[in-house]
Amino acid sequence: MPLNHMPLLRRCAMIALALACGGAGAAEVTVSAAASLSNAFTELGRAYEAHHPADTIVFNFAASDLLLRQIEQGAPADVFASADEVTMDRAAAAKLIDAATRRPFATNALVLIVGAGTNAPGTLRDLEDKAYARIAIGNPDSVPAGRYARQALSDAGLWDALQARLVPAQNVRQALDYVARGEAQAGFVYATDAALQKDKVQVALTVPTAAAVSYPIAVTKATRQAQAARAFVAFVVSAEGQSVLKSHGFSAASP
Repeated sequence: MPLNHMPLLRRCAMIALALACGGAGAAEVTVSAAASLSNAFTELGRAYEAHHPADTIVFNFAASDLLLRQIEQGAPADVFASADEVTMDRAAAAKLIDAATRRPFATNALVLIVGAGTNAPGTLRDLEDKAYARIAIGNPDSVPAGRYARQALSDAGLWDALQARLVPAQNVRQALDYVARGEAQAGFVYATDAALQKDKVQVALTVPTAAAVSYPIAVTKATRQAQAARAFVAFVVSAEGQSVLKSHGFSAASP
């Protein structure tokens, strides 16, 4: 029977059901997140969607600074998660995020890796050995891991001495790949990244950083899905979200 010939109450009931199932409240949430979050956030996205079946989470993974530039240039993003507080500070200063939604949600550790089964340096100073002819590092101008590494090398008095050996990477995962493929003899990545290639790389040492490797998240000012974006941020910092992050090697953020 055509819908317009049905009794009024029955038509209203069917319309209400269609809205409920077809999604008056459905949302597609674009999350721009640091490359080092790829695996953990992909799982978080699936878990969030299981609780919010009307919503869809779409990810854009890249170096934090590149993501910020994209947001500055008007690229669609409802949530921004960076691999350092400095990048999020810049987003806040440019009024690109809703400051009230900003939350630290995870921490990580910077490590020095070498190929599996190769001689591992005992200290950063050992990188001066000719055996480490190519050292992968995220470009400090755009990659937080690279900035952490540059500071560590500077503090050790090695930054200038190692310049000719440094191989800049577009993001921390590319630095990992350089070492995993043997294209670099050593590299600076996060502990969570190194764990993904245990058969190809080994952690030589944990690198001390002047500032904690802290990951913040926030809803963007330009979002058109504010409610769902806030819900995703809340899920990331929830007990379930934190459990997922922990399973991928991240540690809890300080309150």
